[in-house]
Amino acid sequence: MQKNKGVKRIVKAAYYSYKGLSQAVRHEAAFQQEAIAALVLIPVTFWLDVSVVERILLIGSVVLVMIVELLNTGIEAVVDRTGLEHHELSGQAKDMGSAAVMVSIALGFFIWLSILIPTYT
Repeated sequence: MQKNKGVKRIVKAAYYSYKGLSQAVRHEAAFQQEAIAALVLIPVTFWLDVSVVERILLIGSVVLVMIVELLNTGIEAVVDRTGLEHHELSGQAKDMGSAAVMVSIALGFFIWLSILIPTYT
């Protein structure tokens, strides 16, 4: 089997990425909620009186949550594909993916509060 190289590989990778994003938007409730939050929060950052670095941190923390959610969804899909019966390691993988999402959300809250509280008090 030949591997794709050069521009063809980039085009195929972009297509697969688009497919993954569109599947998440259509079928994953958690990702849909995070996407809505991003559609609200990212424009808000341009309204806030913050520095460029702070704006990057605010936007980055929102995007990070979405990235971790996509990875968690991938983990869940692989675990579910392997079998529907309960297995301790499958449960651990899903729980750790969920914990990663929670930690990224907590980090996002911390970043937003750390920037907004001193700026607006």
